Amino acid sequence: MAPPIDIKKIAMIGCGSMGGGMALLAAEKGCEVSLQDPSEKAMDTIIEQAEKDNVAKKMHKYTDYKSLCESLDSPKVFMFSLPHGSVGDTVLAGLLPYLDKGDIIIDCGNEHWENTERRQGKCVVRGVRYVGCGVSGGYQAARRGPSMCPGADDETLDLVFPFLQKMAAKDKHGNACVGKAGSGGAGHYVKMVHNGIEHGMMSAISEAWGIMTNGLGMDEDEIGDVFEKWNKEGEFQGTFLVWIGADICRTKDSSGARVLDSVEDKVVQDISGEEGTGIWSNEQAVKAHVPAPTLTSAHYLRLASAYRWQRERAQKTFGADFPAQKLEVKDRSAFLEDLRRATYTACLAAYVQGINIIDQANREHHWNINFDQILQIWSAGCIIQADYIASLLKPIFADFRSQETMNLLFQSSIAADLRKGHPALKKIVSSGVANDHVIPALSSTLEYIKYSTGLDLPTSFYEAELDYFGKHMYDKKGEDPKGLPETGKYHYEWKPA
Repeated sequence: MAPPIDIKKIAMIGCGSMGGGMALLAAEKGCEVSLQDPSEKAMDTIIEQAEKDNVAKKMHKYTDYKSLCESLDSPKVFMFSLPHGSVGDTVLAGLLPYLDKGDIIIDCGNEHWENTERRQGKCVVRGVRYVGCGVSGGYQAARRGPSMCPGADDETLDLVFPFLQKMAAKDKHGNACVGKAGSGGAGHYVKMVHNGIEHGMMSAISEAWGIMTNGLGMDEDEIGDVFEKWNKEGEFQGTFLVWIGADICRTKDSSGARVLDSVEDKVVQDISGEEGTGIWSNEQAVKAHVPAPTLTSAHYLRLASAYRWQRERAQKTFGADFPAQKLEVKDRSAFLEDLRRATYTACLAAYVQGINIIDQANREHHWNINFDQILQIWSAGCIIQADYIASLLKPIFADFRSQETMNLLFQSSIAADLRKGHPALKKIVSSGVANDHVIPALSSTLEYIKYSTGLDLPTSFYEAELDYFGKHMYDKKGEDPKGLPETGKYHYEWKPA
């Protein structure tokens, strides 16, 4: 175990909302911070805020890499908060002439894990340490303490870990929400999947809001009360996205108008290039051969929502749309309980699917991912914080080294909750489908539970068709005790050529 270093000076490269928040946080924690950004206005904005926060003396801005590097101690420590893609390569290329053996880069952007590993390979030959550190919680958490998910070799993580502990959010026990995720690109990979889970959860909760709004005719104050109640007890206890849902429903602007009423139904981050993690997490699910329909259907909803002009044109072509109908509900409280349980089941399924993606990638890339540490990373300061789900996962993750697989569908406690949620999910989906409500995450979760546990799927007919036209071979019933994904032994000449 390498002795940690006392980091007293850092360079923050990238001074947007996330980088600016972390720069101010680092200054507040006692570090001198050297700022660098192509936009001098962005740096000035941070310094102005630093004056308000009484840390301006610890902030300095630089417009070139040479003077930036000269302002730092040895080893030089850099934090990146950059857009994903080629920007990081450009910045690294500009820094390399001024870097020495032992210098450290902590990449806190939402970067693609393969870019991270490529840059780690470029740096290691120079003796420069490169940490891919996923950061979660949004711009507010960046300022007060984010959830941090670093990935690198053990020695590098040992060196920077005390600094990251100082920066990270703290859970209700005062423990830092940071952990050694694993080697290589593990940190950015885990953060990527975190965002995929986040999208699945957000879709399910938004769908529940839609059902309450359009199906039950509830006003925003009533829905806010429901979300608040959900967050206080039961399976949604301590769930960040439910908690902020109550706030969103109740918030009014200075004129007294409800802010939510003015929000357009568009999610554009995937299209605009601001965020790639949702796309990548779904790509990874497909590449890893892991069913993740709650995550994927949530992503498709986001994509459809972004292209509002296409929806408007399609509606004109159709001559109408399919508006959600009012629901005939005899017992509202019982229906809301079913809705709560159904929504929770979808959120739990999103966790299951995300962990299964991580587990499969870990086996392929040999990152030695520490699942127990991941749970600590997600315990506070991140978007998918869910205290009850964490309590469900804790004994499983604490014992991850002895687990044959981290497939959560094999865990009795997880299976019990998914099974318990199935009747409520079926009721809500049936009612929603019959009345034209938009419920992709909820409905795909119902299908996921069915086909993930079923042993009589319609894919026997699917397999027969593949064999009919493509001679793809099949196994005969009763002759495949292991059930592995291997090519079958039989072909039938359904129709001679």
